[in-house]
Amino acid sequence: MEQVKKSVLYDKHLQLMDASRLAEFAGYLMPLWYTSVSQEHQAVRQAAGLFDCTHMGVLEVAGTDAMRFLEMVTSNAVGKLQNGSAQYSYILDEAGNVLDDIIVYCRGENKYMLVVNAVNNDKIKAWFKDAPMRLRRYEFEVAPEIRDMRNLEEGDDCLVDIALQGPTSRNIILQMMGSGDEALKNRFGKLKPFEFMQGAVGGVDVVIARTGYTGARVGFELLVHPEKAPQLWDMILEQGESFGVKPCGLGARDSLRIEAGLPLYGHELAGKHNISPFEAGYGWAVKLDKGFFFGCEAMRRESVGYGMAVGRLEMAGASGVRPVRSEDAVLNSEGRCVGWVLSCAKVGDKQLALIYLERAVKEGDTVGVYYAARNSRHIQQGRKEKIEKNDVLASDIFGKIVEKTARF
Repeated sequence: MEQVKKSVLYDKHLQLMDASRLAEFAGYLMPLWYTSVSQEHQAVRQAAGLFDCTHMGVLEVAGTDAMRFLEMVTSNAVGKLQNGSAQYSYILDEAGNVLDDIIVYCRGENKYMLVVNAVNNDKIKAWFKDAPMRLRRYEFEVAPEIRDMRNLEEGDDCLVDIALQGPTSRNIILQMMGSGDEALKNRFGKLKPFEFMQGAVGGVDVVIARTGYTGARVGFELLVHPEKAPQLWDMILEQGESFGVKPCGLGARDSLRIEAGLPLYGHELAGKHNISPFEAGYGWAVKLDKGFFFGCEAMRRESVGYGMAVGRLEMAGASGVRPVRSEDAVLNSEGRCVGWVLSCAKVGDKQLALIYLERAVKEGDTVGVYYAARNSRHIQQGRKEKIEKNDVLASDIFGKIVEKTARF
Protein backbone atom coordinates (compact mmCIF):
# COMPACT_ATOMS: atom_id res chain seq x y z
CA MET A 1 0.00 0.00 0.00
CA GLU A 2 3.03 2.30 0.37
CA GLN A 3 3.24 2.42 -3.44
CA VAL A 4 -0.42 3.28 -3.96
CA LYS A 5 -0.77 6.81 -5.32
CA LYS A 6 -3.35 9.46 -4.66
CA SER A 7 -5.06 11.03 -7.64
CA VAL A 8 -4.98 14.83 -7.94
CA LEU A 9 -8.64 14.76 -6.76
CA TYR A 10 -7.97 12.65 -3.64
CA ASP A 11 -8.72 15.49 -1.20
CA LYS A 12 -11.95 16.28 -3.06
CA HIS A 13 -13.10 12.69 -2.64
CA LEU A 14 -12.51 12.83 1.11
CA GLN A 15 -14.72 15.92 1.29
CA LEU A 16 -17.58 13.94 -0.25
CA MET A 17 -17.20 10.46 1.22
CA ASP A 18 -15.67 8.34 3.95
CA ALA A 19 -12.14 7.08 3.31
CA SER A 20 -13.38 3.49 3.74
CA ARG A 21 -15.00 3.75 0.30
CA LEU A 22 -11.65 4.36 -1.38
CA ALA A 23 -9.90 1.35 -2.87
CA GLU A 24 -6.72 0.63 -4.80
CA PHE A 25 -7.25 0.55 -8.57
CA ALA A 26 -4.43 0.51 -11.13
CA GLY A 27 -2.04 1.77 -8.45
CA TYR A 28 -4.26 4.65 -7.28
CA LEU A 29 -6.65 5.16 -4.40
CA MET A 30 -9.98 5.70 -6.14
CA PRO A 31 -13.59 6.11 -4.97
CA LEU A 32 -15.81 3.04 -5.21
CA TRP A 33 -19.02 5.03 -4.68
CA TYR A 34 -20.23 8.22 -3.00
CA THR A 35 -23.93 7.50 -2.37
CA SER A 36 -24.60 4.11 -4.00
CA VAL A 37 -23.67 2.43 -7.25
CA SER A 38 -27.30 2.30 -8.36
CA GLN A 39 -27.94 6.01 -7.68
CA GLU A 40 -24.80 7.04 -9.51
CA HIS A 41 -25.61 4.72 -12.41
CA GLN A 42 -29.06 6.27 -12.79
CA ALA A 43 -27.63 9.78 -12.54
CA VAL A 44 -25.60 9.13 -15.70
CA ARG A 45 -28.56 7.61 -17.53
CA GLN A 46 -31.02 10.34 -16.51
CA ALA A 47 -28.92 13.45 -15.83
CA ALA A 48 -25.12 13.57 -15.49
CA GLY A 49 -22.28 11.86 -13.65
CA LEU A 50 -18.80 13.20 -12.88
CA PHE A 51 -15.86 10.76 -12.85
CA ASP A 52 -12.28 11.07 -11.64
CA CYS A 53 -10.25 9.72 -14.59
CA THR A 54 -7.06 11.56 -13.64
CA HIS A 55 -5.37 8.20 -13.08
CA MET A 56 -5.61 7.48 -16.82
CA GLY A 57 -2.41 7.87 -18.80
CA VAL A 58 -2.08 10.83 -21.18
CA LEU A 59 0.82 10.67 -23.62
CA GLU A 60 1.89 13.06 -26.36
CA VAL A 61 3.54 11.82 -29.55
CA ALA A 62 4.92 14.67 -31.64
CA GLY A 63 7.56 15.57 -34.21
CA THR A 64 7.95 14.98 -37.93
CA ASP A 65 7.80 11.19 -37.43
CA ALA A 66 4.74 11.21 -35.16
CA MET A 67 2.15 10.10 -37.67
CA ARG A 68 4.38 7.42 -39.25
CA PHE A 69 5.28 6.10 -35.81
CA LEU A 70 1.66 5.88 -34.67
CA GLU A 71 0.62 4.18 -37.90
CA MET A 72 3.09 1.40 -37.08
CA VAL A 73 2.42 1.04 -33.35
CA THR A 74 -1.39 1.35 -33.41
CA SER A 75 -3.97 -0.68 -35.35
CA ASN A 76 -6.28 2.04 -36.68
CA ALA A 77 -5.61 4.53 -39.49
CA VAL A 78 -4.02 7.48 -37.70
CA GLY A 79 -3.21 9.09 -41.04
CA LYS A 80 -6.92 9.69 -41.67
CA LEU A 81 -7.32 11.82 -38.53
CA GLN A 82 -7.78 15.55 -38.95
CA ASN A 83 -7.05 18.24 -36.38
CA GLY A 84 -9.79 18.03 -33.75
CA SER A 85 -10.75 14.40 -34.40
CA ALA A 86 -10.08 11.22 -32.43
CA GLN A 87 -10.29 7.46 -32.93
CA TYR A 88 -10.44 4.24 -30.94
CA SER A 89 -7.45 1.97 -31.54
CA TYR A 90 -5.21 -0.79 -30.20
CA ILE A 91 -1.56 -1.11 -29.35
CA LEU A 92 -0.38 -4.63 -30.19
CA ASP A 93 2.92 -6.40 -29.75
CA GLU A 94 4.66 -8.16 -32.62
CA ALA A 95 2.74 -11.39 -31.94
CA GLY A 96 -0.62 -9.59 -32.05
CA ASN A 97 -1.26 -9.60 -28.30
CA VAL A 98 -3.22 -6.57 -27.10
CA LEU A 99 -1.08 -4.28 -24.94
CA ASP A 100 -3.85 -1.70 -24.52
CA ASP A 101 -6.90 -0.13 -26.12
CA ILE A 102 -6.58 3.63 -26.48
CA ILE A 103 -8.05 6.84 -27.86
CA VAL A 104 -5.81 8.80 -30.26
CA TYR A 105 -6.46 12.55 -30.60
CA CYS A 106 -5.01 14.61 -33.45
CA ARG A 107 -4.09 18.05 -32.07
CA GLY A 108 -2.47 19.38 -35.23
CA GLU A 109 0.11 18.46 -37.81
CA ASN A 110 2.57 16.02 -36.25
CA LYS A 111 1.03 16.36 -32.80
CA TYR A 112 -1.07 13.63 -31.20
CA MET A 113 -2.39 12.84 -27.75
CA LEU A 114 -3.15 9.32 -26.50
CA VAL A 115 -5.29 8.41 -23.51
CA VAL A 116 -4.30 4.97 -22.22
CA ASN A 117 -5.56 2.75 -19.42
CA ALA A 118 -4.01 3.58 -16.06
CA VAL A 119 -2.95 -0.02 -15.43
CA ASN A 120 -1.02 0.00 -18.73
CA ASN A 121 0.52 3.48 -18.61
CA ASP A 122 4.06 2.46 -17.63
CA LYS A 123 4.00 -0.53 -19.97
CA ILE A 124 2.98 1.59 -22.97
CA LYS A 125 5.60 4.25 -22.20
CA ALA A 126 8.26 1.53 -22.11
CA TRP A 127 6.93 -0.04 -25.32
CA PHE A 128 7.01 3.31 -27.13
CA LYS A 129 10.56 3.95 -25.93
CA ASP A 130 11.64 0.57 -27.28
CA ALA A 131 9.56 0.65 -30.49
CA PRO A 132 11.99 2.65 -32.72
CA MET A 133 14.67 0.00 -32.15
CA ARG A 134 12.17 -2.78 -32.94
CA LEU A 135 11.06 -0.96 -36.08
CA ARG A 136 14.63 -0.89 -37.38
CA ARG A 137 14.39 -4.66 -37.75
CA TYR A 138 11.70 -3.97 -40.36
CA GLU A 139 13.88 -1.24 -41.94
CA PHE A 140 11.84 1.67 -40.60
CA GLU A 141 13.61 4.68 -39.08
CA VAL A 142 11.50 6.89 -36.82
CA ALA A 143 12.36 9.20 -33.92
CA PRO A 144 9.14 10.50 -32.33
CA GLU A 145 9.05 12.88 -29.38
CA ILE A 146 7.12 11.27 -26.53
CA ARG A 147 5.97 13.04 -23.36
CA ASP A 148 4.02 11.94 -20.31
CA MET A 149 1.41 14.71 -20.17
CA ARG A 150 0.56 14.05 -16.51
CA ASN A 151 4.15 14.66 -15.38
CA LEU A 152 4.56 18.26 -14.20
CA GLU A 153 8.26 18.05 -15.04
CA GLU A 154 7.43 17.54 -18.73
CA GLY A 155 6.12 21.10 -19.29
CA ASP A 156 3.45 23.60 -18.31
CA ASP A 157 0.83 22.15 -20.70
CA CYS A 158 0.21 18.96 -18.68
CA LEU A 159 -3.22 17.31 -18.82
CA VAL A 160 -5.33 14.89 -16.79
CA ASP A 161 -8.78 13.52 -17.56
CA ILE A 162 -12.13 14.27 -15.89
CA ALA A 163 -15.27 12.73 -17.45
CA LEU A 164 -18.74 14.30 -17.43
CA GLN A 165 -21.29 11.88 -18.86
CA GLY A 166 -25.04 11.87 -19.37
CA PRO A 167 -27.90 13.72 -21.10
CA THR A 168 -27.50 17.00 -19.19
CA SER A 169 -23.70 17.16 -19.45
CA ARG A 170 -23.79 19.49 -22.48
CA ASN A 171 -26.05 21.94 -20.62
CA ILE A 172 -23.72 21.95 -17.62
CA ILE A 173 -20.70 22.84 -19.76
CA LEU A 174 -22.63 25.52 -21.65
CA GLN A 175 -23.67 27.12 -18.36
CA MET A 176 -20.07 27.09 -17.16
CA MET A 177 -18.98 28.81 -20.38
CA GLY A 178 -21.21 31.73 -19.42
CA SER A 179 -22.57 34.32 -21.81
CA GLY A 180 -19.25 35.59 -23.14
CA ASP A 181 -17.76 33.73 -26.07
CA GLU A 182 -20.66 32.80 -28.36
CA ALA A 183 -18.31 31.44 -31.03
CA LEU A 184 -16.83 29.03 -28.48
CA LYS A 185 -20.29 27.89 -27.40
CA ASN A 186 -21.37 27.38 -31.00
CA ARG A 187 -18.31 25.27 -31.72
CA PHE A 188 -18.95 23.23 -28.59
CA GLY A 189 -22.60 22.72 -29.47
CA LYS A 190 -21.62 21.25 -32.85
CA LEU A 191 -19.11 18.71 -31.50
CA LYS A 192 -19.80 15.24 -32.87
CA PRO A 193 -18.75 11.95 -31.22
CA PHE A 194 -14.95 11.58 -31.32
CA GLU A 195 -14.39 15.27 -31.97
CA PHE A 196 -12.71 17.68 -29.57
CA MET A 197 -11.77 21.32 -29.16
CA GLN A 198 -9.78 23.66 -26.92
CA GLY A 199 -11.59 26.26 -24.85
CA ALA A 200 -12.26 27.81 -21.45
CA VAL A 201 -14.83 26.27 -19.12
CA GLY A 202 -15.49 28.33 -16.03
CA GLY A 203 -12.35 30.30 -16.79
CA VAL A 204 -10.21 27.15 -16.88
CA ASP A 205 -8.46 26.12 -20.11
CA VAL A 206 -9.46 22.61 -21.10
CA VAL A 207 -9.53 20.18 -23.99
CA ILE A 208 -13.19 19.22 -24.42
CA ALA A 209 -13.65 15.83 -26.10
CA ARG A 210 -16.94 14.19 -26.97
CA THR A 211 -15.76 10.81 -25.81
CA GLY A 212 -16.50 8.58 -22.84
CA TYR A 213 -16.90 5.09 -21.44
CA THR A 214 -20.52 4.90 -20.32
CA GLY A 215 -22.56 4.40 -23.49
CA ALA A 216 -24.19 7.80 -22.98
CA ARG A 217 -25.29 9.47 -26.23
CA VAL A 218 -24.07 12.76 -24.76
CA GLY A 219 -20.89 12.78 -22.75
CA PHE A 220 -17.55 14.54 -22.56
CA GLU A 221 -14.04 14.14 -21.26
CA LEU A 222 -12.37 17.32 -20.04
CA LEU A 223 -8.58 17.29 -20.10
CA VAL A 224 -7.20 19.91 -17.77
CA HIS A 225 -3.92 20.86 -16.12
CA PRO A 226 -3.44 18.72 -12.97
CA GLU A 227 -3.24 21.80 -10.74
CA LYS A 228 -6.56 23.08 -12.13
CA ALA A 229 -8.39 19.75 -11.88
CA PRO A 230 -9.71 20.27 -8.29
CA GLN A 231 -11.07 23.72 -9.24
CA LEU A 232 -12.82 22.31 -12.32
CA TRP A 233 -14.23 19.39 -10.31
CA ASP A 234 -15.77 21.75 -7.75
CA MET A 235 -17.23 24.05 -10.42
CA ILE A 236 -18.91 21.19 -12.25
CA LEU A 237 -20.54 19.90 -9.06
CA GLU A 238 -21.65 23.41 -8.07
CA GLN A 239 -22.98 24.62 -11.41
CA GLY A 240 -24.28 21.21 -12.40
CA GLU A 241 -26.35 20.73 -9.25
CA SER A 242 -29.52 22.08 -10.86
CA PHE A 243 -28.95 19.66 -13.76
CA GLY A 244 -28.77 16.64 -11.44
CA VAL A 245 -25.03 15.95 -11.63
CA LYS A 246 -23.58 13.47 -9.13
CA PRO A 247 -19.98 12.41 -8.48
CA CYS A 248 -19.58 8.78 -9.50
CA GLY A 249 -17.15 6.08 -8.44
CA LEU A 250 -15.65 2.95 -9.95
CA GLY A 251 -18.75 0.89 -9.19
CA ALA A 252 -20.99 2.92 -11.50
CA ARG A 253 -18.23 3.22 -14.06
CA ASP A 254 -18.17 -0.58 -14.27
CA SER A 255 -21.94 -1.13 -14.28
CA LEU A 256 -22.44 1.55 -16.94
CA ARG A 257 -19.86 0.13 -19.32
CA ILE A 258 -21.18 -3.43 -18.83
CA GLU A 259 -24.75 -2.27 -19.51
CA ALA A 260 -23.48 -0.53 -22.65
CA GLY A 261 -21.42 -3.56 -23.72
CA LEU A 262 -18.04 -1.82 -23.61
CA PRO A 263 -14.88 -3.90 -23.05
CA LEU A 264 -12.45 -3.48 -20.18
CA TYR A 265 -8.81 -4.38 -20.73
CA GLY A 266 -8.03 -7.57 -18.85
CA HIS A 267 -11.65 -8.74 -18.95
CA GLU A 268 -13.27 -8.44 -22.40
CA LEU A 269 -9.95 -7.72 -24.06
CA ALA A 270 -6.65 -9.58 -23.61
CA GLY A 271 -6.79 -11.03 -20.07
CA LYS A 272 -7.05 -14.69 -19.15
CA HIS A 273 -8.60 -15.68 -22.49
CA ASN A 274 -6.29 -13.45 -24.55
CA ILE A 275 -9.32 -11.93 -26.28
CA SER A 276 -8.50 -10.24 -29.57
CA PRO A 277 -10.04 -7.07 -31.05
CA PHE A 278 -12.00 -9.25 -33.51
CA GLU A 279 -13.37 -11.46 -30.73
CA ALA A 280 -14.24 -8.34 -28.71
CA GLY A 281 -16.28 -7.04 -31.65
CA TYR A 282 -13.96 -4.21 -32.64
CA GLY A 283 -12.23 -5.60 -35.67
CA TRP A 284 -13.17 -2.37 -37.48
CA ALA A 285 -10.43 -0.64 -35.44
CA VAL A 286 -7.81 -2.93 -36.98
CA LYS A 287 -7.03 -1.63 -40.47
CA LEU A 288 -5.47 -4.59 -42.26
CA ASP A 289 -5.12 -2.64 -45.51
CA LYS A 290 -3.02 0.25 -44.21
CA GLY A 291 0.40 -1.36 -44.45
CA PHE A 292 2.75 -2.56 -41.73
CA PHE A 293 1.93 -2.26 -38.04
CA PHE A 294 2.98 -4.36 -35.07
CA GLY A 295 0.85 -7.50 -34.97
CA CYS A 296 -0.57 -7.07 -38.50
CA GLU A 297 0.16 -10.63 -39.66
CA ALA A 298 -1.36 -12.14 -36.52
CA MET A 299 -4.45 -9.94 -36.97
CA ARG A 300 -4.84 -11.08 -40.59
CA ARG A 301 -4.93 -14.69 -39.41
CA GLU A 302 -7.24 -13.84 -36.52
CA SER A 303 -9.71 -11.99 -38.76
CA VAL A 304 -10.65 -15.19 -40.59
CA GLY A 305 -10.06 -17.82 -37.93
CA TYR A 306 -11.71 -16.85 -34.65
CA GLY A 307 -14.43 -19.08 -33.22
CA MET A 308 -15.21 -17.21 -29.98
CA ALA A 309 -16.67 -13.76 -29.41
CA VAL A 310 -17.80 -11.42 -26.64
CA GLY A 311 -21.56 -11.17 -26.17
CA ARG A 312 -23.99 -9.61 -23.71
CA LEU A 313 -26.33 -11.66 -21.55
CA GLU A 314 -29.44 -10.44 -19.69
CA MET A 315 -30.70 -12.38 -16.66
CA ALA A 316 -32.98 -11.95 -13.67
CA GLY A 317 -31.42 -9.93 -10.88
CA ALA A 318 -34.15 -9.25 -8.34
CA SER A 319 -33.51 -9.53 -4.62
CA GLY A 320 -32.68 -13.10 -3.65
CA VAL A 321 -31.20 -14.09 -7.01
CA ARG A 322 -27.62 -15.23 -6.60
CA PRO A 323 -25.24 -12.92 -8.53
CA VAL A 324 -23.37 -14.27 -11.53
CA ARG A 325 -19.61 -13.77 -11.40
CA SER A 326 -16.55 -13.87 -13.60
CA GLU A 327 -15.58 -17.39 -14.79
CA ASP A 328 -19.03 -18.88 -14.20
CA ALA A 329 -19.78 -21.20 -17.12
CA VAL A 330 -22.14 -20.36 -19.98
CA LEU A 331 -24.08 -23.43 -21.14
CA ASN A 332 -26.05 -24.10 -24.31
CA SER A 333 -29.44 -25.83 -24.44
CA GLU A 334 -27.78 -29.25 -24.02
CA GLY A 335 -25.89 -28.09 -20.92
CA ARG A 336 -22.52 -28.01 -22.71
CA CYS A 337 -20.06 -25.31 -21.69
CA VAL A 338 -19.71 -22.94 -24.64
CA GLY A 339 -18.05 -20.08 -22.80
CA TRP A 340 -17.58 -18.10 -19.61
CA VAL A 341 -18.76 -14.96 -17.86
CA LEU A 342 -16.24 -12.11 -18.07
CA SER A 343 -17.97 -9.30 -16.13
CA CYS A 344 -21.40 -8.85 -14.57
CA ALA A 345 -23.37 -6.02 -12.96
CA LYS A 346 -26.81 -5.59 -11.43
CA VAL A 347 -28.86 -2.87 -13.13
CA GLY A 348 -32.32 -2.40 -11.67
CA ASP A 349 -33.95 -5.82 -11.37
CA LYS A 350 -31.70 -7.38 -13.99
CA GLN A 351 -28.21 -8.77 -14.19
CA LEU A 352 -26.21 -7.91 -17.29
CA ALA A 353 -23.10 -9.88 -18.12
CA LEU A 354 -20.44 -9.69 -20.79
CA ILE A 355 -19.57 -13.24 -21.80
CA TYR A 356 -17.01 -15.02 -23.97
CA LEU A 357 -18.69 -17.77 -25.98
CA GLU A 358 -18.80 -19.70 -29.22
CA ARG A 359 -19.80 -17.59 -32.21
CA ALA A 360 -22.46 -20.15 -33.09
CA VAL A 361 -24.54 -18.82 -30.18
CA LYS A 362 -26.53 -15.88 -31.55
CA GLU A 363 -28.50 -12.87 -30.32
CA GLY A 364 -31.90 -14.01 -29.06
CA ASP A 365 -30.70 -17.45 -27.93
CA THR A 366 -31.39 -18.63 -24.38
CA VAL A 367 -28.38 -19.91 -22.47
CA GLY A 368 -27.76 -21.12 -18.96
CA VAL A 369 -25.13 -20.19 -16.40
CA TYR A 370 -23.49 -22.57 -13.95
CA TYR A 371 -22.23 -21.00 -10.72
CA ALA A 372 -18.59 -22.02 -10.24
CA ALA A 373 -17.49 -22.93 -6.71
CA ARG A 374 -16.69 -19.81 -4.69
CA ASN A 375 -15.19 -21.51 -1.62
CA SER A 376 -14.18 -24.85 -0.11
CA ARG A 377 -17.74 -25.54 1.08
CA HIS A 378 -19.03 -25.31 -2.48
CA ILE A 379 -16.30 -27.70 -3.62
CA GLN A 380 -17.26 -30.17 -0.88
CA GLN A 381 -20.85 -29.94 -2.10
CA GLY A 382 -19.69 -31.07 -5.53
CA ARG A 383 -19.50 -27.76 -7.39
CA LYS A 384 -16.74 -27.41 -9.92
CA GLU A 385 -14.22 -24.65 -9.30
CA LYS A 386 -12.91 -24.58 -12.86
CA ILE A 387 -15.10 -25.37 -15.83
CA GLU A 388 -13.55 -26.46 -19.11
CA LYS A 389 -14.98 -26.01 -22.58
CA ASN A 390 -17.47 -28.79 -23.47
CA ASP A 391 -18.04 -29.84 -19.84
CA VAL A 392 -21.70 -30.83 -19.43
CA LEU A 393 -23.44 -29.33 -16.38
CA ALA A 394 -26.85 -28.32 -15.07
CA SER A 395 -27.73 -24.62 -15.39
CA ASP A 396 -28.43 -22.62 -12.22
CA ILE A 397 -29.93 -19.59 -13.97
CA PHE A 398 -31.04 -18.81 -17.51
CA GLY A 399 -30.77 -15.68 -19.60
CA LYS A 400 -31.05 -14.35 -23.14
CA ILE A 401 -28.29 -13.15 -25.45
CA VAL A 402 -29.07 -9.52 -26.27
CA GLU A 403 -27.59 -6.95 -28.62
CA LYS A 404 -23.84 -6.67 -28.11
CA THR A 405 -23.79 -2.91 -27.50
CA ALA A 406 -26.36 -0.39 -26.32
CA ARG A 407 -26.61 3.41 -26.38
CA PHE A 408 -28.60 5.47 -23.89
